[in-house]
Amino acid sequence: MGPVTDPGRDLLGEQVRYYRARAPEYDEWFLRRGRYDRGSEVNTQWFREVEIVRAAVREWTPKGQILEMAAGTGWWTQVLAEKAVGITALDISPETLALNRKRVGDARVSYICADVFEWEAPRKYDGIFFGFWLSHVPPERFESFWDLVRGMLAEGGQVYFLDSRYNPGSTAKDHRLEDRGSAAVTRRLNDGREFRIVKVFYQRDVLTKRLVELGWEFDIRETEQFFIHGMGRAALARL
Repeated sequence: MGPVTDPGRDLLGEQVRYYRARAPEYDEWFLRRGRYDRGSEVNTQWFREVEIVRAAVREWTPKGQILEMAAGTGWWTQVLAEKAVGITALDISPETLALNRKRVGDARVSYICADVFEWEAPRKYDGIFFGFWLSHVPPERFESFWDLVRGMLAEGGQVYFLDSRYNPGSTAKDHRLEDRGSAAVTRRLNDGREFRIVKVFYQRDVLTKRLVELGWEFDIRETEQFFIHGMGRAALARL
């Protein structure tokens, strides 16, 4: 018998390679430039909804120690830094962390390049934030991921997540969304290289139910077209 492979792990490996290679062009997505420019009407709606979720994250941010998982190029690190005492910005891509450090330029932010599934937190956090990361957690790791988050939270700590709704207008013009039930998509870089990555589009009611079953209390909301976001805390016990 040949070696046994783990398709989920292979997909995560390709996902890491994709986001490292995509780092120099990642902000084109957020800023609606190049292949992500969907025209003035759609772009205006996008930025309107960005401001809605930005305000929500700003209001949530605790005045304590925050862990930002998959910190990326710093758009949300900036917002968290407005109130946090300290931020641990965790990402597996050194390329994106370099861009984050340049954008944020705040001594209160500590940068750690590591795999979130393998990293051992040195402390408990008052808040844990992840933007556009939950959708990249393989479904088979969903439960263990939330156990990981629970173990990093200080008593009374809260979690905030932000992610994408299922909407073709949120991605590049040359990307195609899989069927809603798929847990993977093909993504293309500006130079034409293609990668297969994890991508799960959650719906509010379904995600709320799953988190309740895992012992979380969450208030999850959706913007009109593009984003799903919510805050929560660990309940006393699982159902």
